[in-house]
Amino acid sequence: MLGRMPDQSDSVPVYRTIRMMAPPPPEVALADADAWRARQTYPEILGAQRPVFGIARERDEGGWELQEHFGAGAPQEARDDLAAVFRRLAREAVEAGDRSAGDEFAAAAERLDWEPLNEMTVGGSRYRVVRAEQFIRFGPTGPEPPRPSDPDSAPVGEGHELPDPVAGFVVDPYTATGMSEGILKGELLAMVWEEGSVPDRVWIDSRRAVRSHPGGVLLPAGFVMAEEIHGNWTPSAAASSNPQAARDVLTLDLRVVAPIIQKLSGKDRVRYARAADRLDARRGIELRFAGRYFRLVRVERLMRIGPDGPEGPRRSDPDPQPPVKVHDQQLRAQGFDDEEEVEEPRERTAAERDLIDLFAQEEARRQARLKRNEQKDG
Repeated sequence: MLGRMPDQSDSVPVYRTIRMMAPPPPEVALADADAWRARQTYPEILGAQRPVFGIARERDEGGWELQEHFGAGAPQEARDDLAAVFRRLAREAVEAGDRSAGDEFAAAAERLDWEPLNEMTVGGSRYRVVRAEQFIRFGPTGPEPPRPSDPDSAPVGEGHELPDPVAGFVVDPYTATGMSEGILKGELLAMVWEEGSVPDRVWIDSRRAVRSHPGGVLLPAGFVMAEEIHGNWTPSAAASSNPQAARDVLTLDLRVVAPIIQKLSGKDRVRYARAADRLDARRGIELRFAGRYFRLVRVERLMRIGPDGPEGPRRSDPDPQPPVKVHDQQLRAQGFDDEEEVEEPRERTAAERDLIDLFAQEEARRQARLKRNEQKDG
């Protein structure tokens, strides 16, 4: 039997709302159309077991603003970034003549060197270490690559120079989204790990988060080169902020890191370098060479929101490193002492000299490419 359901829209907390914009601006409409096509071509959504972490500052006007360098692999990395932010703010305050504010920020940074704090109020603002879950769309042909509407304007080798769209991003669930993004947000918010697919503590925390942080915001997408190995896709690195940056990470690995780590012969080094050259030239989404297969993959990132703002680290999140000063004490207790007499400089090993030479060659290649681009623009 059908019955009338009461309208409770006026009593729903803001952090649990999903607002759609109509009609959306042209660029939003284009991205929304791409997202809708992705639902059909890549219908399956898979979660990555490792979240990413960053720093958010609560805004006086509402919402939280993400700080730069979002994407740490563990909470302590984000705390170290927060200490660096406080040290920068301390210098800026002193330069502006506000010694009191400078001392406050410096003391906060020093405290983070000793304590694993996930939230601090400093200079009248609340700062928090926050987390985002990562998801990838899959279809019959594998993971979803970048969409036509995803910006990909960085020159080859310069992906790291583009501003990170996550830096300065305002985490506000009341901000309207396109229809497809709103649907995706609802799907991701309902997802939890299946019992038995992850350690019990991870499964329990994922279920708890649905209740404690039922709202959410989709962050700008990330991108990574992933390799197919025996039917499974393995990211080659952490997600980058734009497609070209992800390509650049792989080409650096192929030209510089892999020859040393894998102890490649001269012939194999040439094959790897040519593969990197091909990826640079084509700026494509796939790379096949030497029996290996890479694809440029789009990564969705969801930040959960609760009554008190974005979700912080969970108890089950891996956090192996202690704060820097605590770690220093542990090393000293094990017999390592930076203040001991410094050993005489030793001769570099052949592998170290090789690595330095490969980095120098890569930088020379980058400078030559920049010069060619300047000549074209001129």
